[in-house]
Amino acid sequence: MQEIAAAVQAGAKAYLNRQYSTILVVGVVLFAVMGFSPLGWPTAGGFAVGALLSGLTGYIGMNISVRANVRTAQAATEGLNAALSVAFRGGAITGMLVVGLGLIGVAGYYLLLRQFSAIGADGALHALVGLAFGGSLISIFARLGGAFSPRARTSARIWWARSRRGSRGRPAQPRGDCRQRR
Repeated sequence: MQEIAAAVQAGAKAYLNRQYSTILVVGVVLFAVMGFSPLGWPTAGGFAVGALLSGLTGYIGMNISVRANVRTAQAATEGLNAALSVAFRGGAITGMLVVGLGLIGVAGYYLLLRQFSAIGADGALHALVGLAFGGSLISIFARLGGAFSPRARTSARIWWARSRRGSRGRPAQPRGDCRQRR
């Protein structure tokens, strides 16, 4: 199981690196367009902060999810309750990460902009629109490119089915609460 987990982690990292390198090009172009447009550099800066935090959430969230999935699979050998408990904790950590980084980003960028008297309160609020756009853009790209997860599940199912076969190619009898699908 550890070999499979290591392969899935390596695949997830390679997938995110490739995806984010593509998104980086689009992000840099949009950053420049916003900066030179009437929206201004504070909004472009907010876009960059939102995109950075959203990308960071994606990396950390994928890492947590892959590790939680392996632990959930191991806990499933002990029963459904153990597996659900581990899965819930992994999902809760990822959810709190998203909300926490979002709050830190909004509050931190607003407080930073308020330090500049030339921007003012209205300018700081308008710049937060850029932060929201940056975070949304990265999450949309991540969602559209999210074909990794179904492929990983399919690979894991195939591996699990093959590992459960007996010496003559027939499925082994299920153990504990794990039931085979027919």
